[in-house]
Amino acid sequence: MDPSTFIDPALTKPDRVVLDALLRDIEEFRNVDSNKEQAESPGVAGVNGRTHAAAAAVKPNDATATITKTQDSIDLLDSLNNPEDAHFEPTVFQSWDIASLNLPTLLDQWLLKPYIQWARGAVRKETDVVMVTHLLLYFTTSVPSAAMLFYNFTWLHGVLHLMMQGYYLGTYTLMMHQHIHMRGILAARYSLFDYLFPYLLDPLMGHTWNSYYYHHVKHHHVEGNGPNDLSSTLHYQRDEVYDFLCYFGRFFLLVWFDLPRYFLRRNKIGWAVKAGGWEMLDYLTMYGLARYVNLRATMFVLVLPFLIMRLGLMVGNWGQHAFVDEMEPDSDYRSSITLIDVVSNRFSYNDGYHTSHHLNPTRHWRDHPSAFLAQKNIYAREHALVFRNIDYFMITLRLLRKDYAYLARCLVPIGEQRAMGLEELEAMLRRKTRRFEGEDIRRGFGKGR
Repeated sequence: MDPSTFIDPALTKPDRVVLDALLRDIEEFRNVDSNKEQAESPGVAGVNGRTHAAAAAVKPNDATATITKTQDSIDLLDSLNNPEDAHFEPTVFQSWDIASLNLPTLLDQWLLKPYIQWARGAVRKETDVVMVTHLLLYFTTSVPSAAMLFYNFTWLHGVLHLMMQGYYLGTYTLMMHQHIHMRGILAARYSLFDYLFPYLLDPLMGHTWNSYYYHHVKHHHVEGNGPNDLSSTLHYQRDEVYDFLCYFGRFFLLVWFDLPRYFLRRNKIGWAVKAGGWEMLDYLTMYGLARYVNLRATMFVLVLPFLIMRLGLMVGNWGQHAFVDEMEPDSDYRSSITLIDVVSNRFSYNDGYHTSHHLNPTRHWRDHPSAFLAQKNIYAREHALVFRNIDYFMITLRLLRKDYAYLARCLVPIGEQRAMGLEELEAMLRRKTRRFEGEDIRRGFGKGR
């Protein structure tokens, strides 16, 4: 499978609309007429004699047609998100789109449609029926399974439970990502349950109580992968295994100390106490259950998911912020990336639109594709990076193998990148994984480490 040409049939409808728009831009660039060729500057030739200047030389009628097609795509995406529109499609399941389901009439009329109607009123945003679906899934599988392990542990059950949780962890985390940014996902009448369910489900999914909120919302989005971000990738060579191990080790061993210290240094004493207190309370709970209740059950229900989650968070964040522009490292467009792939967007609530998320952390997950298309010219002008057919975990693994050729083939070139050959794209990506030293940070951020 060539990632530069393969179009995954499992892409969501919005992803396919976005990808089609980008591919249309590339095709229009490649089919430039003689007027564009005349706009080239001699001696600055790119691939096949094109120049970077040629990327901007488009005939007025072509530009108008492109704008019209892009606006039509944006209107389509907006209609899918608008409950008042006839084209509205709530997300009910992650593996299937409602339009593709072909259920027997009895199931469709008496089960699926009544469920969707009820669930649309149970969530804060009517698009988010899938979150109710998953809450029902977790409370009918993870919770009783965990309780049974503490009541009567068996090795087979423990292994199967861990495998099940491993499958759930990513999707749950991205649901909670929406929860912590919106301070809830359910309608007002379910506000008490909305507030309380994370205290039960978070530990089962490898999260310590409230740590995700304090680290991600109150810290990461304040620092934005800058030099004072505890999860910043700037200080590391992002294609070296040793550097990644140092990065992970620092987070895994010291986040319980570093995050409260960060808040104390900024005179956020309340946040420091809460961040450190909840983390310690979670550790003490795991210790108490292991020591006084059931060691084996605690390992499979709480400790192993915790270890998997901490590793997953760092692998994912490394991939999200591995490519940092050497000239403007403080730009959201140039320090994060956009992914168009099944794992990131179908199964992870559009987590692939990471640049869009950093531009507006409270933007609803269903709005990212439309927002991206509305700003795609800005993305192009800012030299943003868009990839296809790869997720953050695989980006990290490909980087640690220094497989820039594969990563370059996954790139969807926009703006001036369209005039670059594969080797040029590889070189560009390689430059953006370089470690930032003290002088680089002072120049890019106006301050030292």
